[in-house]
Order: sequence, then C-alpha cells, then structure tokens
Amino acid sequence: MWGLGLFFSVQISFMFGMKGLLMFAIPNAIGLALFGCLTQIVAKRHPGGHESLALFFDKFAKPFRLIFYIYQIVALSLTVFALVKYLFLPLFLPTQMGTPVLLGLSMTMVVFVLLAMGCLFGEEFGIGKIKAGHALLGALLLVCVGTILFHHNLFDLGKGITGAAGDPAYDHSPNRFWGYAIPLVVGLLVGPWLDLQHWQRAIQIHREESSIRLSYLFGGVIFFLLLLFHGSLAMWVMGHAADGFSVRKSSLDGLHYAHDLVTRHFGGALDGNSLVPIAYFGFLTICVLTTLDSGYVALKWFLGRNVERSENMLISLIPKPLIASPIPTFLIIGVIALGGYFGKFEVEYFMVFYASFFVGYAALAIARCFVPNSQQPLPQIRMFSMACLCLVVFAFGYMVKLNVLMYLGSLLPLVYVVWLVTTTDLLRLVTEKAGEVTRAAAEIPAIKAIAKPETPAPRTEVVAPVSAGTHDLMGHFEGKWFVYSMVATYQDTNSVGNVYFGMYPLYVGKTRELFFNNAMPDFDLKTTKFYILTRSFEHKFVRETREFDTITVKIKVGDFNRKFCTLEHQIFGSEGQLLGKGKQSLLFVSSKDYGLLDIPPEVYSAFMKYL
Repeated sequence: MWGLGLFFSVQISFMFGMKGLLMFAIPNAIGLALFGCLTQIVAKRHPGGHESLALFFDKFAKPFRLIFYIYQIVALSLTVFALVKYLFLPLFLPTQMGTPVLLGLSMTMVVFVLLAMGCLFGEEFGIGKIKAGHALLGALLLVCVGTILFHHNLFDLGKGITGAAGDPAYDHSPNRFWGYAIPLVVGLLVGPWLDLQHWQRAIQIHREESSIRLSYLFGGVIFFLLLLFHGSLAMWVMGHAADGFSVRKSSLDGLHYAHDLVTRHFGGALDGNSLVPIAYFGFLTICVLTTLDSGYVALKWFLGRNVERSENMLISLIPKPLIASPIPTFLIIGVIALGGYFGKFEVEYFMVFYASFFVGYAALAIARCFVPNSQQPLPQIRMFSMACLCLVVFAFGYMVKLNVLMYLGSLLPLVYVVWLVTTTDLLRLVTEKAGEVTRAAAEIPAIKAIAKPETPAPRTEVVAPVSAGTHDLMGHFEGKWFVYSMVATYQDTNSVGNVYFGMYPLYVGKTRELFFNNAMPDFDLKTTKFYILTRSFEHKFVRETREFDTITVKIKVGDFNRKFCTLEHQIFGSEGQLLGKGKQSLLFVSSKDYGLLDIPPEVYSAFMKYL
C-alpha cells in the first residue's frame, strides 16, 4: 500500500465522498488484476518454462531501464514523504511550540528511520521469503483494522458519504470530479507495467508454479478493501467528529487538502485509554513498511542484474557492489522526500508523474508485449519530450483548475503511442505488400518481355564490388561493420541451381575469422590464454541467390555482457538486396582446461570500438 493509495484515498473521499473513493479504488484493483492476467499470457507465450517470464523481462526491460528506475524512485519518495507529512507532522507539530528548526530536524530523523527500517526488512526478507514477512505484518494489520472497526461503525458514514463537493467553503466543485477521474483511471490502469515490484513478484510467482492471474486477482481485492476501509474511515470522521474536522489550505496552489484528516482526529485522542489511535497509526506504518521493504528487494534485484551485465567503462570505475546496492538510491529517496517536505509539497505533486509523464511509457510497454510491430527501437528522445510536455500541461491544468488540460496531459501520451505503433505497422504493411506486388508483377509474361534486359556479353573475369575504397581480399571496415565479399560458384549450389542454404553460415564464419584477424592481429593460437567458441548461431533466410552472384557479408559487434559477446551479421546479393541476417553468441574459455572465462581484456579493447 504505497503512499499515493494510502493517503489519496482520504483526500478523494474528502473531496467527493463515496463516489470519489470508488472512482479511485476500482481502477486500482482492475489495474492490478489486468497486470496479472496479461503477464500470465506473456509467460505462456514465450519459451523457457518457469523462467519464461524472467527471460522475456530481460529483453523487454532493456530500453525501459531508466524509466523503471525513475518510476521506483518517485513511488518510494512519495511514500516516505506522505507518511512524514500526513502522520508524523500532525503529531509532532503541536508539541514543538514554534520551533521550525527542531521540527525540521525531527522530520529528517523520521525519514532516515523509515528508510533504515525498509533496508533492514528488505535484507531480512528477500523475494523468496517476503511472503512470510508480509503475512506476519498482514496479520498485525488485520488486528489494527479489526480494532478500529470494533469501535467505529463504517456502515454509518453520516454526511461524510457525500464529501465536501459543492461546499462553498472549499474548492471541490462537482465539475472538478472528472478532472480527477479520467487521469486517475488512465494512470492506474497502465501504472503497474512500470513497477519493478510487480514484475519481480510476477516472475517469482511464475517460478514457483503458481498462477500470476489468480495471485493478482486476489491482490487486487485486498488492495480494493484497504482503500475502501481508509476512505470510509475518513468519511466517518467527516460525518461524526464531535469537534468537526480541519483541513489545510496550501500556500503553493491555494487548494484545500485533507490527507491528514484521520490522523488529526485520532491524534487528539492519544491521551486517553483508547487503543484506536494506536491501531490506526500502526495500520499506516505497516502499509508503508511493506512498500519500502518490497521496493528495496526490487531495486536490489534490478540494479544487481543490470550492473552484472553492464560493461560501461564509467561503471567499471566504481565498485559494482556499491552501484548494485539499493542504499544509495534510498539516500536519493530520502533527499527527495525531505525536499518535498521543506518545499511544502502535497502528494498530488508526485501523483502528476503517474497521471501524465509515465503514461506513454507504460502504454508503449504494454504494446511491446502484445503488438509485434512495436518492437522497433524505442524512440527515447521523442518519448521523453512527449512525457515532459504532458507533465507540464497536466500540472498547469491542476494548478489553475482547468479540467481540459488535465485530460490532455493524460490522454495525449496514449494517442501518441497509438499513432507510433499504427504508423509503424502501416509502413511495414505497405513495404511488404509493395514487395509482393512487384514480385508478382515480374512474373507476368508481358511485363517480363518488356522488362527483359539485353543479354550481357559473357564475363571473362570476376570483378569484386568496390565499396568504401578498393576491395581487400582480407576484408575491410565500413564504419562499425566489417565487410567481406566473395563470388558464389558451382560448388556452392544445389541441384536446383540456387546457393545451398548451408553455405550461408560458412560465408558468415569466413567473414568472422577475417574480422577477428583484422581486429586482433596479434592473436596467436600457440601462446593465447583463451579460445573463442561459438555458443549459438541464428540466421533468417530472406532471398535466394545463384551461381556467379557476388555475396557480401557484413558483421559487427552487437552486444556485450560479462561472459558473452553477440555478433550481428547481414548478407547481401549482387544488387544490394538483403539475402539474410542473424546473430551469433560467443563465449570464452581457458586454453588450459576449457573453463568458462569472463570476456578477456584484450577482446574488450579490440571489440569495443566496433560496438
């Protein structure tokens, strides 16, 4: 139960009553359920058995790594900020007697205590044992909820069931409802797709041979009930508080906020013998701790995997255990939370990111899971520019209470992603169909006769293609591609007359060896400490070619990780048409005992400039 769901359920109930609470709680539950159902489909569609979802996520997450990280930072920052602002601040404030320095110091200490507890629980309960830890905390949470329900009849909400909408004392007119409704529905339905905590849990559920779908349906119900409980408690306070209820007016935007409505109500009863205030504060603390420890575990998993596979030269200068640890990130989270506190922010200022900035990325992430033509490279600059534009538009609309700008900030990213996917699909279809039509038309006898070229004079010698300078018998580089050309002869063909399919891997192999020779001229099999072996080879056949056609193979370094190197290749014919493409994975072993090695430094220095 992150800070946004926990405290915004009070604010939305204050503004619009039960109607607002249901508008907030239902999309939350549906968003979780949809994530579970759809990731179950993804897990079944991809090979790998119990590891299929983990293998899929490794490839899927690569272009979204920075967004995943930022999403997690904002989520945890607003959670810490919300607990400090709406629980501890109302409790500390009456006791400080106008000492802002001491109050600020107290809030700083609270922030770091919360972060330390999150780190402690995260280290104690990894993803395999977090169920046990959360089950124990969940039992304590049920005791807290039961204690509150025993003393308060939440079926009798009184006037609080309608909220403060329409009350001239506040600024929450009924028309304002839709300004919140549409962005909340959009953000909550797509939000889980960028949450590392959800992806890690889904992967672990699948590994344990459980149903992701049923798990998230059950989790969505739990989340819905917790939101309903907290929002209803806020409405009960509005309808039954003997001394009324107080709200705050922000000095930044002039809007009224009541996130701490319940805290202030129970805070005044701490001096009595009632257990209800203790139960309520325990409820809030447990909800936040189960978010912080889960965030710690997810960050540790995500950072560890990416640092392990990264070969960035700058990262290599910093100790990997430090980069892979969530603790530096938690320090950043603490700074952001304190900045929000001292800047007099509200949790809605963080919420703006989830209603606008992250919407386009989340929608594109869903599309890349299910729409084949959306697998093109992620347009990072365009996506970031659109996200920033929508963020500013939405934030301005929120500040000036203009619903249409809030709609635009939330819906424009969806429209852009739909346009991005459909236009790519249209171009792909036009290209494919144009090729089919051209090939079909070329077989019509009349067109054949018209298009038939004059018979060329017999070739007395084979002329190698010239590109990027004079052709070299040992191959040459064109940018990052190593290029080698050869001529197909009779021995390369089969009984039909086209080049035999098994020759293409041989062409690639020959080019690869020449690439090695060119990139590492000092490599000597007699003295080397390592051998380069082929781990896997893939090739997609696109077109055929025949005897005496020129075959040009291009090969380059595609990717690195700690153990393996990937080479990409393309094969072209005499007319420059693509004949096929593919990739291969290389591994490195000791020349003494064939033990698996990390990529040797001399290979890094030789290959890095061609990546």
